[in-house]
Amino acid sequence: MLETERLILREMAEEDFDVLHEIFSNDEVMKYYPASFDEAKTRGWILRNQKRYSEEGFGLWAVVLKAENQVIGDCGITMQNIHGTMLPEVGYHIHPDYQKRGYASEAAEACIAYGFEILGFEKIYSYMKYTNIPSIKTAMRNGFYEIEEYADEVNEFTKVFMITKEEWRKRHEKNCGN
Repeated sequence: MLETERLILREMAEEDFDVLHEIFSNDEVMKYYPASFDEAKTRGWILRNQKRYSEEGFGLWAVVLKAENQVIGDCGITMQNIHGTMLPEVGYHIHPDYQKRGYASEAAEACIAYGFEILGFEKIYSYMKYTNIPSIKTAMRNGFYEIEEYADEVNEFTKVFMITKEEWRKRHEKNCGN
């Protein structure tokens, strides 16, 4: 479990299905995916992440507002095929009622710290469809910079952003006043 000023990130559970399905079945939230999720895809998403926890020790976690104890999305690190290479990628989805309040950035920052400090990654990536401006802004807000754009069948074009452990450490020290 990870904790930030406003959020708790914890493993997804079956009881999170209703709110996660509300997010993943929302056409606006999923407009950068090939399609919104039906119930079976949402259940599969939860099960796939539960399998990641047991096999890899990490995955996408439920993002919970501390004050309300309310699940508002997911965020975490998963190994993703980015232009033919499996790389650690931070990803996030936030319920439309809670977007544009910095929750994705806050959750992602906690996951990035976890990826560098606990999982020992030297680089973390973020990739998205080239038109996904909200995700691009979130990546950049967290210190990522674009390293590549490539054509692909799913996204038409995919943008790849990255931050190294050393870059993150310097940014973190600067932001903490150390």
